[in-house]
Amino acid sequence: MKAIALFSGGLDSTLAMSIAIEQGIEVVALNVNIGFGSTRDRRDHMENMCKQAGAEFMEIDIRSQYLRDILFSPKYGYGKNFNPCIDCHANMFKVAKNMMKDLGASFLISGEVAGQRPMSQNMEALNTVINLSETDNILVRPLSAKLLKETLPEKNGWIDREKLFGISGRSRDVQMSLVKKYGLKDFESPGGGCLLTDANFSKKIRDFVKYDKLEVDDINALKFGRHFRLRDGAKLIIGRNKEDNEGLKNVKSKKFISLEATGISSPYSLISIDATEDDLYFALRTLLTYTKAETDKEYKILRGNRDEFIVKAFENREVGREFSL
Repeated sequence: MKAIALFSGGLDSTLAMSIAIEQGIEVVALNVNIGFGSTRDRRDHMENMCKQAGAEFMEIDIRSQYLRDILFSPKYGYGKNFNPCIDCHANMFKVAKNMMKDLGASFLISGEVAGQRPMSQNMEALNTVINLSETDNILVRPLSAKLLKETLPEKNGWIDREKLFGISGRSRDVQMSLVKKYGLKDFESPGGGCLLTDANFSKKIRDFVKYDKLEVDDINALKFGRHFRLRDGAKLIIGRNKEDNEGLKNVKSKKFISLEATGISSPYSLISIDATEDDLYFALRTLLTYTKAETDKEYKILRGNRDEFIVKAFENREVGREFSL
């Protein structure tokens, strides 16, 4: 017997897989990439957790479909920020359901816990996700199964309902006992890994779509740096640290071009490629205020490693901060 588990890399989804694998079920751990996960590369972590549980790891990139069909038009709306959790979860289950035949799977597994999250994991939401994803009868939630309607895999004995759990709420006591039972190590502490639940990140999305269409290659630009929306509408992003600088260097969007001062330690920055001359010069001077530039001295800044500009820094950062998001 084979099942596809929706796998986030977190503890609950790892435990849900472990419970099924203990019963002799072959599990494919499917990580659905919507583009808004952590800024850190978590692949090594996810593969490690799958190895510990005994599951096969698989990742599928649905970023284009997610932007087109889900993020900006969720049937069940948003949570506190820009997070369409119910529609998002249902979409993931649809994706997994559509892969069942090719992978030879008979049912789906999820690590959801009833009552753990106010919007997406209350009892009504769990049922809504099933209806919206059309996965009624084939979706097993091992951690809360005894609180939910019996599914086809349970009725047919593909998975033993008596060996499943009835966890509810935010307490982690049962989960921690299962961690010891299965000997899991290096698992992540519980928490919202989706950037769409973050207020500051949501603000950046709202600002972006006010001026432009958000596309897959633009997503990483939102994940890093200080963001400014300048007077004529240009977007300026200035790296705050080494992680930001590296992240911004890897942005592939054709909507941005790089800025970097020479002859002085400088954060890596991006600016809209179609910035007006006024916005560009304002951005160049703002960038210098985030270096140790002397205000009475001129510095050279490269745009896209080609164009050279000679400018002075503003006297202080307050000039640029009025445009900071």
